[in-house]
Amino acid sequence: MSKENDGNGVLSQNETPTPVPPVPTPVPSVQPETPGALAEALRQASAQTQSIVIRGAGTKMDWGRPAGRIDAFLETRGLNKILAHQHGDLTATIEAGASLADVNAALAQHGQWLPLDPAFADRATIGGLLATNDSGPLRHRYGTPRDLVIGVQLATADGTLAKAGGRVVKNVAGYDLGKLVTGSFGSLAAITSATFKLSPLPKASKTLIVAVDNDARLGEIVRQMMASQLEPLAFELRSAQASRYEITIRVASLPAVVDAQIAQARTLLGPLAPSIDVIDGDAEQTLWRDHNARMWSAAGALDAPVDNVAIVRAAWLPASIATALSELKAMDAPIDLVGRAAVGAGLLRIDGDTGTQARVITRLRQSTSFGNIVVLRGSEALKAAVDVWGPMGDRERLLASLKHALDPQRTLNAGRGPL
Repeated sequence: MSKENDGNGVLSQNETPTPVPPVPTPVPSVQPETPGALAEALRQASAQTQSIVIRGAGTKMDWGRPAGRIDAFLETRGLNKILAHQHGDLTATIEAGASLADVNAALAQHGQWLPLDPAFADRATIGGLLATNDSGPLRHRYGTPRDLVIGVQLATADGTLAKAGGRVVKNVAGYDLGKLVTGSFGSLAAITSATFKLSPLPKASKTLIVAVDNDARLGEIVRQMMASQLEPLAFELRSAQASRYEITIRVASLPAVVDAQIAQARTLLGPLAPSIDVIDGDAEQTLWRDHNARMWSAAGALDAPVDNVAIVRAAWLPASIATALSELKAMDAPIDLVGRAAVGAGLLRIDGDTGTQARVITRLRQSTSFGNIVVLRGSEALKAAVDVWGPMGDRERLLASLKHALDPQRTLNAGRGPL
């Protein structure tokens, strides 16, 4: 028989007490400060068949598949040094937990930088950049982290510290291992440090803002730029409204070179664009900062997923951009695009309920205009409806064998990554 409350906090016989939900137990974290300590932590976790997730600044913890069991986080922020900076060779060896912002602040004292501008660039760590192979507008000139890394030190699940590559650009021994772990989402080994090719900081910079009012003109601008002798630092496309788009072209070099290339670009694009503006200085810095945050700040999606916003990484053929944009419009859903116009890679933001998002992602994966459709950020319901990574095809058996060889106990990454 149930009890009732008599008004004095005492349960009478007809009242059923409201169940109190259990308080979740926080996941413990391990914070090694040396590569050896990190390797030992992995060895112990593997021996005890624990599930470990490697974490730097945590800016991409919701990327990938939903995590399975997590016994502990392995933090890398204690590994935050620039171990070597060879100024003359334009290389630097950097520990995995160092932030990109801190690294570039230090390198700037010598007139050099690591030219990467991923999502959350003010917080992202070197190890996280490599693990996700994340990049931004600078990819147009410099490529992705995979293109810039020339050596790595790894801690494997059995506690071994291994090196591949070297500290100078011409030393490429073992270089493929560095490429292998880049983009693996920490599924194969923990990156403890990496050596990168650097670039000189440009002396001057200006940006063209080009308004485009239809798909055909946009496609022609992309073709004209790709066929020209212009060498921009970034060449970005973003959708605005209806059939309107905005192209941003950043030129950075010596002041005289910048002015000459801006003049050439205006002459080339003037007949195709109803509006062209040029900005520099603080306004230019603000434009690129806002551009990089555009997708992530939409609808509160900057620091956490929200149910009505999905962010998808996609690739397309640059020469077929007009066709690709026409396909997006035909999907009958609010879709925003930001990407590298001449590379054919970028982000799509899909607004709507889970069913709408899943339908668009499925159609994108069936399209001949788009490829490599990966869900970066989305609700748990969306990630249950569609696979984050999409079909692996012939690669699946190879990836499975790599995972078994390097992490037989499946200690790393709690099933979040592509393997």
